[in-house]
Amino acid sequence: MTALVPMAAADSGDVEAFLRLVDLTTSGLDAPSVRIWLRRDAAGRIVETTGYEASADGGHALIRSVAVHPDGRAAGTGTSLARFALARAAEAGAPTAGLFSPRSGPFWQKLGFTPADREELAAALADTHQVRLFRETGQLDREVAWSRSLAELAS
Repeated sequence: MTALVPMAAADSGDVEAFLRLVDLTTSGLDAPSVRIWLRRDAAGRIVETTGYEASADGGHALIRSVAVHPDGRAAGTGTSLARFALARAAEAGAPTAGLFSPRSGPFWQKLGFTPADREELAAALADTHQVRLFRETGQLDREVAWSRSLAELAS
């Protein structure tokens, strides 16, 4: 298996198709504020993604696109991908991370996330593509917000 590599422009179509397959948001993948990493298998198929979107003020990172292909899910893979994204966001200077997930709360709680006020988190991340899309489509009302400090990850 190859290493995680930053998404290049040539990868965008494959990443978008992969994220649709795993039912995750594809909005703004090509935006400068979005950082996505991917891993391909020997056949060149994307099997893992992870990343974050930085808020305009750099005060928050929206964790997104943490996914493992259904054929390759194994204990610990998603955790490793999430930790990778958290570490990269901390290295970029974000003091906090947040995300929206109505179905993966226990997973994120194991990584130090706690429930957050949905409207407060959406306001802090208002300029991100995902939050704008969620507001436009009404999806934000169905989301569950999570946040955590990145202080212990900062180097």
